[in-house]
Amino acid sequence: MKLNELKPQEGSTKARKRVGRGIGSGTGKTAGRGYKGQKSRSGVSIGAFEGGQMPIYMRMPKRGFTSRNRKDYAEINLSTLQEFFDAKRIDGKELITGETLAKAGVIRRVKDGVRLLGRGELKAKLNLKIAGATASAIAAVEKAGGKVEIIEVKSAKQEADKIKRAEKLAKREAAKPKK
Repeated sequence: MKLNELKPQEGSTKARKRVGRGIGSGTGKTAGRGYKGQKSRSGVSIGAFEGGQMPIYMRMPKRGFTSRNRKDYAEINLSTLQEFFDAKRIDGKELITGETLAKAGVIRRVKDGVRLLGRGELKAKLNLKIAGATASAIAAVEKAGGKVEIIEVKSAKQEADKIKRAEKLAKREAAKPKK
């Protein structure tokens, strides 16, 4: 089999309808749009307009909410830690933090911290200093002879807000006349 011989399965694709190709085609002349009116013209997007009736997306109740202060954790499982330990990309003798995990390629970036989840099995004795862990993950690490230290982390948004407030305050202080 060659690349130029590849084709989709019989009946899985359908040719698009070519409109406006003469009256004998069945979709000629008005091209299936009918006569006159807003929808027969080009450049019209009525979308969710329901003829003056309150649209359904406005009638439906609002649900849910996204907190400004939510934390976005980089999540890893015990099985992933064990794989990287077996591949000797994580050293069990040193303290493992988010930065060491990112450097080893376990996670892409630290985000607001690293959270350890309890799926899989851990046999290696590891000392972790991370932002969070499930109860089962902590139990598994301690069973293997390791230790988990939970550190408090503020979200990136909270840190940015704190810096903005400090800059604003500094600007205000500088603008005050000296006595």
